[in-house]
Amino acid sequence: MIDLLSPEELNGLSQQEQDEYWMRYCFRLAERGAELGEVPVGAVLVQDNRLLAEAFNQPIGRNDPCAHAEILVLREGGQQLENYRLSNTCLYVSLEPCSMCAGALVHARVERLVYGASEPKAGAIESKANFLNNDYLNHHVSCLGGVLAQEAGEQLSAFFKRRRKEKKAAKLEG
Repeated sequence: MIDLLSPEELNGLSQQEQDEYWMRYCFRLAERGAELGEVPVGAVLVQDNRLLAEAFNQPIGRNDPCAHAEILVLREGGQQLENYRLSNTCLYVSLEPCSMCAGALVHARVERLVYGASEPKAGAIESKANFLNNDYLNHHVSCLGGVLAQEAGEQLSAFFKRRRKEKKAAKLEG
């Protein structure tokens, strides 16, 4: 279980401190996913400094290519708010979203996206595409990338290093 600060406590922090608080929360969720063999990506959906939903990547465990942390958080947020439009919310995620997740953010009308590490292979926010800034979109999501990026990147690097080591050990055994 992750201890939460109250919305009142969070309101006393600067925006940068709030962003870092929620990003660290995402890192803890990502670690839970890594323990299950999932790529360590954690996400939370917040409204008025109140946690609406939390998730980590689960495409492997759920046999669902769409079970990215962002999608799971948006689904739960919709249930919590009883609305598919998630107005006045902020989605925090430890890794730059892909094109599927970026599109879902727009459709959900998320107000703000904050992410940690860039995703140089498939990042649709800044790395490979600048999806959120397309003129044809009917909603625009404000975005802040690179929050605690080094920590986010280290978490991912450690996971993949561990995975390669395990695969190499299994290959030597078999």
